[in-house]
Amino acid sequence: MTGKAKPKKHTAKEIAAKVDAATTNRGGGKAGLADRTGQDKGGHAKLECPHCKITAPDIKSMQIHHDARHPKIPFDDSRLNNLHSTVVPESSKPKPGIRGSLKK
Repeated sequence: MTGKAKPKKHTAKEIAAKVDAATTNRGGGKAGLADRTGQDKGGHAKLECPHCKITAPDIKSMQIHHDARHPKIPFDDSRLNNLHSTVVPESSKPKPGIRGSLKK
């Protein structure tokens, strides 16, 4: 502990962690919305439910969604829409969930 009237100093590790948190793409906010929904470049949302058009990243998540929301309809994975096969990603845009930022 420091004494009275002695301001605590920030360590280099703490400052580096703040810079990393501020400049790293975590996939949140408006910038990550396209990644999460799979609209623009076929981001994290790979599969689309044929009944309600909600998206999920994998078959297991889609099966959980289907069992919870559509219990009367039998689950058939062949009817799911694969958004990655229909959307061709542009090479000029950054890939979703990649570490790095334009701020550095």
